[in-house]
Amino acid sequence: MSNQSIQFSQEVNQVNTPYSLPMIQIPPSFRISHEQFVELAGANRDIRLERTAQGELIIMSPTYSDTGASNAEIGGQLWYWNNKTKLGIVFDSSTGFHLPNGATRSPDASWISLEQWNSLIPQQRQKFASICPDFVVELRSQSDSLVSVQRKMHEFLENGLRLGWLIDKQNRKVEIYQPGEEVKILNNLTELSGGKILPGFILDLSKVWS
Repeated sequence: MSNQSIQFSQEVNQVNTPYSLPMIQIPPSFRISHEQFVELAGANRDIRLERTAQGELIIMSPTYSDTGASNAEIGGQLWYWNNKTKLGIVFDSSTGFHLPNGATRSPDASWISLEQWNSLIPQQRQKFASICPDFVVELRSQSDSLVSVQRKMHEFLENGLRLGWLIDKQNRKVEIYQPGEEVKILNNLTELSGGKILPGFILDLSKVWS
């Protein structure tokens, strides 16, 4: 790694499988720069990573099957709307964005307007783009702490987010985040409108809850 050497203590997985994977143990005091994060992520493309504004490294586990199916449903509906309107660019859950506060985050689904996307030069697009999406969705999984996902949504909001949905599948709740407004909490919705940010987009939640 550039600037300083990064070392992880590793413990070999002893499960009798066709292959064994090292388990990364991260010391609580460990910090990583953005440049080091980019290098680490590039060398481990099969691992989903995030970096906090304080330099903490977050390794995210694969989603459970039902959560993955719901993520795909949300992303698919968003892509279908955008493919018809051609108002922006849709990104999946593996996409990282380098936010103004220094964090690198990967929302479950996201969208950037063409105006914002076209403001980036090709070299910026080929990395973790230094931009906050206009719209993000976070789908809370069974293993997610609600507070941690809410903090992530507020972080997006503080860095330029125009519309965010936190979908809590377990409790059939949706939290709506918009700049300058109180968080709206809605229960048992069957559909959700993108309003002025995503004109004409209606998310069919019945397929997400199921």
